[in-house]
Amino acid sequence: MSDSATNSDTIDLQDWMKLEGLVETGGEAKFVIQDGQVLLNGEVETRRRRKVRRGDVVEFRERTFRVEF
Repeated sequence: MSDSATNSDTIDLQDWMKLEGLVETGGEAKFVIQDGQVLLNGEVETRRRRKVRRGDVVEFRERTFRVEF
């Protein structure tokens, strides 16, 4: 698992993915999220502006990440 740090209580899923380096652009984040390629806490998430919080688990491209602030 990889940890990430930010300075707020929540962050948009697409922004978190860019921050973690999972995608290079917002457009790429939009595509992979809306295409159903991202799981949030074990569920397919298609909302790119979905807020993620500390402790959430994101799965993408056969890797698992825990959101940490």
